[in-house]
Amino acid sequence: MLPDYITDCLNTLSEHNINAYLVGGCVRDMLLCTAPDDYDITTDASPDTICEIFPRVIKTGIKHGTVTVMYDRHPIEITQMRTEGAYSDFRRPDFVIPCDDINSDLRRRDFTVNAMAMDKDMNIVDLFGGMADLKSGIIRAVGDPQKRFTEDALRI
Repeated sequence: MLPDYITDCLNTLSEHNINAYLVGGCVRDMLLCTAPDDYDITTDASPDTICEIFPRVIKTGIKHGTVTVMYDRHPIEITQMRTEGAYSDFRRPDFVIPCDDINSDLRRRDFTVNAMAMDKDMNIVDLFGGMADLKSGIIRAVGDPQKRFTEDALRI
């Protein structure tokens, strides 16, 4: 079900004792039996650690803990698990706080259908009922909708 380059990337992270999960839209799309356009990974590893492991890395969003690993010709965005500060510009958090807890990372996400994670063995972490919402055709915010839409104006 996963492309070989994603499986290889997840296995490489695992071989380095790094916890890694596919997150967001790619998990949602796979559960809908739709091929994802891209794959995002969250890990408990720092961007510096990711840069040490993979030979081709672009530092695309270091401020937010994100790098893009070029795996063959495929870009894979890898972001360190995090919690976030306030969104004073109504678009991006003022600061991020790295963490090593997938549950904390998923709590900061926008919608339940985007707040699911999948490990390399295809086990799903679904704290907010995203799978049930997918089946029911419901779009629901994680936590307080007013807060989620105030954080990032593009969510509306």
